[in-house]
Amino acid sequence: MAKELKLMKGNEAIAQAMIASGTDGYFGYPITPQSEVMETLMAEKPWETTGMVVLQAESEVASINMVYGGAATGKKVATSSSSPGISLMQEGLTYLAGAEIPCLVVNVMRGGPGLGTIQPSQSDYFQSTKGGGHGDYQLFTLAPASVQEMYDFVFEAWDIAFKYRNPVLILSDGAIGQCMEKLYTRDYVPRWSEEKRREMAPWGTWGKPATRGHNIITSLELDSAKQEVFNHKLQAKYQEMREKESRYEEIQCDDAEYLFVAYGSSSRISMKAVQLAREKGIKAGLFRPITLFPFPEKALAQRAKQVKGILSVEMSAGQMVEDVRLATECKVHVEHFGRLGGMIPTPGEVLEALENQIIKGK
Repeated sequence: MAKELKLMKGNEAIAQAMIASGTDGYFGYPITPQSEVMETLMAEKPWETTGMVVLQAESEVASINMVYGGAATGKKVATSSSSPGISLMQEGLTYLAGAEIPCLVVNVMRGGPGLGTIQPSQSDYFQSTKGGGHGDYQLFTLAPASVQEMYDFVFEAWDIAFKYRNPVLILSDGAIGQCMEKLYTRDYVPRWSEEKRREMAPWGTWGKPATRGHNIITSLELDSAKQEVFNHKLQAKYQEMREKESRYEEIQCDDAEYLFVAYGSSSRISMKAVQLAREKGIKAGLFRPITLFPFPEKALAQRAKQVKGILSVEMSAGQMVEDVRLATECKVHVEHFGRLGGMIPTPGEVLEALENQIIKGK
């Protein structure tokens, strides 16, 4: 696939990137507002061109366990869903993390709790970044803010997943998933050959040669002492991610006196709010976390030293704001502004919240 300029939805971009990045298999189940991921894959029929397997499973629970089986062989295997579907996958995700199996999961968030609505939301932050299933584990979490990033982050996710032997989550929302924008595609990356796969995943269950022992993929250990050692190993891996892999973007922050902190769709709205604030003489800037785990806490803490107040803008009741407060160690005034249940704030509302909650609220 040569580089081209195309117009497509965010969900379609995810599907196209899976094909272009050499993904071996996709197992999913339809749910609004992410159904176009699988629909696009079915329409493109990559099994005829690249050999990629695309299968609609009978449920989200089946999907994530199919991912477990395929990814355990060292193949690039992915799934996608939306909030309630991701909830159903939590047991499988903690098994994948506990077995150190790399894979890609995409969550195009919708409003909740429960079945909620099919409209965009950002209320899965806790589930995504704090380990939604049981046990001490983390998902590496990327938060795209555009259709281009929906596409690009698939390639990045595979690099991270195999580097750290860890599931990677792309956390988007219905607004970006359904948004149609231009994007630049990348050159096609061939699926790994058998030789390359064995090089990249020597731990995989791809057959036992006489030159080594058995590869055993499991998340079960009945010896508590051994399980504690393994958990320490995982925590060391997550700490390495914190030290080496946190990503963020800063917009008009150098002279900022006030800061919006926002990710995904909220960051796009906040970018316009920065412009509106500047037009009124308010020196506002935007700090956008790109990785939600690891959260870019050191960079935010450094930037917070120069400002008078921070507004965490989220389409939720306030979840990321906890990490913002932890990062700034309560040394600066931090407030939250959000809309709930699928409602999307306007830039004017965000600016008004900054003025009322931060500037006048001091």
